[in-house]
Amino acid sequence: MQAKKAAPKKAAKSSSLSATLTKAAKSAVKSKDKFDRKRDLAPERIAEILKGLAAAYPNAECALHHRNAWELLVATILSAQCTDVRVNMVTPELFRQFPTPKAMSEASLPAIEEIIRSTGFYRNKAKSISGAAKKIANEFGGKVPRTLAELTTVPGAARKTANVVLGVAYGLAEGIVVDTHVLRISLRLHLTQATEPKQVEQDLMKIIPKDHWIAFSHEIIHHGRQICIARKPKCADCTLETICTSSDKTWSSQ
Repeated sequence: MQAKKAAPKKAAKSSSLSATLTKAAKSAVKSKDKFDRKRDLAPERIAEILKGLAAAYPNAECALHHRNAWELLVATILSAQCTDVRVNMVTPELFRQFPTPKAMSEASLPAIEEIIRSTGFYRNKAKSISGAAKKIANEFGGKVPRTLAELTTVPGAARKTANVVLGVAYGLAEGIVVDTHVLRISLRLHLTQATEPKQVEQDLMKIIPKDHWIAFSHEIIHHGRQICIARKPKCADCTLETICTSSDKTWSSQ
């Protein structure tokens, strides 16, 4: 009986030791996770990050299927709180029935809602799409504006959506797309200390060369979906692991 009682004590001790080591390891990582402007925002470090992303995702592009700026605008509006895969399943029928801003502007809200229902928040999205169609058809000659100032006046086209359309459809870099992936990874890599998308974008625009703004967003988004996921990032497979000191790291080569 005594031998049987001794075994649990040993296991408990081992468990306690494991917990202590885990706690110490986490503390060690966190101690490295303090933002150091001179180190973290050094031009050579930014260049290394851009080089690593470009090598890992050489053909990164927008995952939303579209044939023109109008279709991309609508698809981006639909992508809020919805996967790109689901959006790509919905848009073919939507654009078959209402292919242009004018056609969409004449569609009833119930007709639009029925098609986009599976994307979630379909009533608000239908209002945004209908409003965008009317604005573009009546005030912009049926063409999606090519400037950030004009595009952000269109219903449903907040700054992030406008940046997507301008960058992908027109190749114009007026800003950097900041979605949940870009926000999360920018914080993990210490490219910003801000948590509000607009400020994160301003911080990134100061350190990322303008000719990389469009590609950077695509690469980071791909990286966030494949490797640097929200929970348990795949650090062992990360091309940026050696220059990342995030407290969220699940593995370290150092």
